[in-house]
Amino acid sequence: MVTFRPRSILAVIGIVLAVAILLAVVWISRQVLTWIVVAIFLALALNPAVEFFQRRGLRRGWSAALTFLLALGGIVALGSLFVPTLVEEARGFADALPGYVNDVSEGRGPLGRLAERYELEQRVRDAVADGGAARVLGLSGTAIAVTKGVLTFVVAIVTIAFMTFFMLLEGPTWIERVYGLIPERSRDKWRGIGSDIYRTVGGYVTGNLLISVIAGISSTIVLLILGVPYAVALGLLVAILDLIPLAGATIAAIIVTTVAFIDWVPAGIVVLIFFVIYQQVENHILQPLVYSRTVQLSPLAILIAVLIGAKLAGILGALAAIPIAGAIQVLLLAWLPRRTGDRAAAKARAGP
Repeated sequence: MVTFRPRSILAVIGIVLAVAILLAVVWISRQVLTWIVVAIFLALALNPAVEFFQRRGLRRGWSAALTFLLALGGIVALGSLFVPTLVEEARGFADALPGYVNDVSEGRGPLGRLAERYELEQRVRDAVADGGAARVLGLSGTAIAVTKGVLTFVVAIVTIAFMTFFMLLEGPTWIERVYGLIPERSRDKWRGIGSDIYRTVGGYVTGNLLISVIAGISSTIVLLILGVPYAVALGLLVAILDLIPLAGATIAAIIVTTVAFIDWVPAGIVVLIFFVIYQQVENHILQPLVYSRTVQLSPLAILIAVLIGAKLAGILGALAAIPIAGAIQVLLLAWLPRRTGDRAAAKARAGP
């Protein structure tokens, strides 16, 4: 017979309950945790600027405030450049929408031929007859959902901005508190590991942002030269999607190329060729150049990490997968020599 002490049984039950409660709390607060992760990424991207101002003699608080204000000013300046164009392009799309609908209903142009081939108009009529326009367009509760989404977005932006600033301001203090919990004999080693992880994650975040900006600007220039409508909006979409490792750039290329083909077939061909060439430049020149000194992972490890991260947490998981994998690699590289040394010492003590 196998017997268990009541204390052991209670300990196992307590651990199971604690894990269940922890998982429930994580699930309930997943949105806030997402904001925290985004704020951490932004703080890591801005921290080199804070350290730059510190090396120039400013205190941490003033350096963090100056960096935050400069970043905010840059965002406002970009918004002043892009927002009017985006509004104008959105108005142009709204004006052109009746023409697109007319082409679809009369079978003219690429959209009309596509709708005629798949009988989209008849399917919409059948859906309206069965459930009304609300069922087709999803209008039930749309106004409430849109209002809630806008408010959530505003709250998220404000919260992330404040969390980013406080992370820049108090980050070193919190890190020192964590190091203070480590035994003094191991503190220097863990400081080195922490520095390597920071360099890996921070380098990846900064490099990813830089590559995305290059992708967005180059795409916008090509679209403007070809006269493709909504060039600025599409370039901004390319920059945002390019942040997603591996799949993001491909998704952006498909969307932008489709829009270019709808507007003008030769423009679509040129845009397709541009994205094929740019993908090769980004994959074989930009990414190795940017990531070679930060995240030293093989392409297979990056692919596996991105797939697992996307499965666990969607787009956010895909974004965080590579820096997390890089941090795990740093920990393994620090652990393996110690493990090998312990085994060698044990064999030496055992003798021949």
